[in-house]
Amino acid sequence: MHGGRDEPQGCKHKTVGSGYCDGGILLNIQKGDETRLPTELGEFIAIPYLDSLNERCHVALVLGRLDDNSFVRIHSECLTGDALFSLRCDCGNQIEKAMRTIKEQGSGVIIYLRQEGRGIGLWNKLKAYALQDKGLDTVEANHQLGFRADERSYEVAVHILKDLGLKKIRLLTNNPDKIKGLNGSIEVTERIPLRVPENEHNHKYMQTKKDRMGHEV
Repeated sequence: MHGGRDEPQGCKHKTVGSGYCDGGILLNIQKGDETRLPTELGEFIAIPYLDSLNERCHVALVLGRLDDNSFVRIHSECLTGDALFSLRCDCGNQIEKAMRTIKEQGSGVIIYLRQEGRGIGLWNKLKAYALQDKGLDTVEANHQLGFRADERSYEVAVHILKDLGLKKIRLLTNNPDKIKGLNGSIEVTERIPLRVPENEHNHKYMQTKKDRMGHEV
């Protein structure tokens, strides 16, 4: 038993990056075995990357031959939106639109980072949802729980992009802070917003992201 940790078993894996993340903690990234991942939105190559800090397995979904003109989506895990079709956020719609855009372009990569709830985890995200049900917005709910509005880090994404041979990217995002999060290690030559329709359940959330977090929604 491994307590739900994503530990690699049975063979050695290549270390593709190391460095210090927030707080000066050493981070090592291991690369696993590539595999085909046929989807309704195209056939991708799935490449797992394990980070030593929290033993989470992140995934790069690659389509086609990558170059400086390829689209990149850095997408943070959202169980409720990506897998359970929640209408409280725009995450599921965004990853679907990103995959469709990459398929139309002919090449690109989705980097799927395991940092649920903007980095606070599923348990705390659902706590934040309960606070939002009482009238708080998404930023206020995080603060009430003792977190920043956004606790995510993109250090792992930097290492993955470098391993894929990308130094320049066209970034699919509504969030300008993602560019800052790449710490100048990756040049963003273009930022392409991923606008998706609002609904009655996520209108306040989307407005808060625009007004308080600077997202282009």
